[in-house]
Amino acid sequence: MGAPLRSEILKPAGTGGFCPDPVRVMIVDDSLTVRTVFSRMIKQERDMSILATANSAESGLAELAKAAPDVMLLDLEMPGMGGLEALPRIMQAAPQTKVLVISSLTADGAEATVKALSLGAADTMLKPRPGGFNEDYKSSLLGKIRALKGPSASDAAAAADGVAAPAEVQRVGKPPQIVAIGASTGGIHALNLFLRQVPKNFDLPILVTQHLPPSFIPVFAQQLEMAAERPAILADEGTMIERGKIYIAPGHGHLVVRKSGGRRVLGLAYHPVKSGCMPSVDPMFETLAEVYDGHVAGVLLSGMGRDGTDGAHSLLAAGGTMYAQNAETCAVWGMPRAVTEMGLAAAVLPPAELADALLANAGADAWR
Repeated sequence: MGAPLRSEILKPAGTGGFCPDPVRVMIVDDSLTVRTVFSRMIKQERDMSILATANSAESGLAELAKAAPDVMLLDLEMPGMGGLEALPRIMQAAPQTKVLVISSLTADGAEATVKALSLGAADTMLKPRPGGFNEDYKSSLLGKIRALKGPSASDAAAAADGVAAPAEVQRVGKPPQIVAIGASTGGIHALNLFLRQVPKNFDLPILVTQHLPPSFIPVFAQQLEMAAERPAILADEGTMIERGKIYIAPGHGHLVVRKSGGRRVLGLAYHPVKSGCMPSVDPMFETLAEVYDGHVAGVLLSGMGRDGTDGAHSLLAAGGTMYAQNAETCAVWGMPRAVTEMGLAAAVLPPAELADALLANAGADAWR
């Protein structure tokens, strides 16, 4: 007989003094070891507190009726309901809670994780093998938790005071011959919402750079193909760009565009970039701006950091158009925020409305 379902409400803990606005975290995992290790990591941080722990999805849902955490660490592979089945109920019960799914390295784990991200989970962490809970893992986990919480109200107000509003919103540029989308944390859900709004007779090629562990990319491509109802192909050196298809950056290289024999083809690049991302959105935007002479519609969806900002400058300088997801619908308003606050975006909207804006400005040649 399995262990009884249980959960525990814990008092805020931390070191280094009082934090007025700590990140409230709930851990839902059937492994006592994982719950214990994660709790120890989080309790050491003065700006975080453990709101509750639970050893099943059922008991985690029960705790949401009492208090909603800022961030939930959710294991997908648990006895009973399981994290994937529980996810829609979690999001309905606590829509402001950001869910960080803890995924295994198995093929089944990758499929479940990408499904969870498409349903609205904000981000993922791979569950390490025994002995893998090291300082690097801790740093990555805590960084993701802080990013999902976002700035405190006071920090946000201070940042707003220090940023001047853009003088004007960027105008729509040249009619696009291709669409390029960059996304990171929270981007898979946004990408699904965006692509489902694009009708089949809109047949410009679509390039996608999504920050995701390399082992997840093939599963991501399969799920994107179903959502978009058009072929989704992993980019490779020399791949021809054809209308009506989606091309996805592999996890091990930047997706770039080149001219070869008078034709436009895909390529892969491996050079370091300022954002540190692999793959990065910037090389995709930058090479498209040159090869397509600015006839590009660029889109930045939910994501941490500023990847895509330099590429957006190149794209606009060539005459292209940028679109950005709005803050209210982003899991992390980082990548879209940068181009929005610089006045580089022609539209700043939720994903489906962003697609509508792009379609309205695409021109007759975008349709078959």
